[in-house]
Amino acid sequence: MSSVREYVSTIEETCGEERHFVATLRHGKRDEAIRRILQKGQIDRSISGLVMDVSFRGIALRVYRAGKVLMKGLKSKEEAERILEDILA
Repeated sequence: MSSVREYVSTIEETCGEERHFVATLRHGKRDEAIRRILQKGQIDRSISGLVMDVSFRGIALRVYRAGKVLMKGLKSKEEAERILEDILA
């Protein structure tokens, strides 16, 4: 999981019925990580370039320029790590 460790500082589960995970990108690698995510994913919607809804392998991601990535509807933290590894590689 080298790409995850290089670009992501934390992965946390959100509260609520559905299981969502929030990844916080490392400050120094934030712009590069966002660029990689946008290159590999399909941008569905962009709000002033600050918030982007991205699809990647059927998973809905919301990418914030501030350095957060919300991954919706995942089953486990391990699945979140696999998605991040694939999209950041």
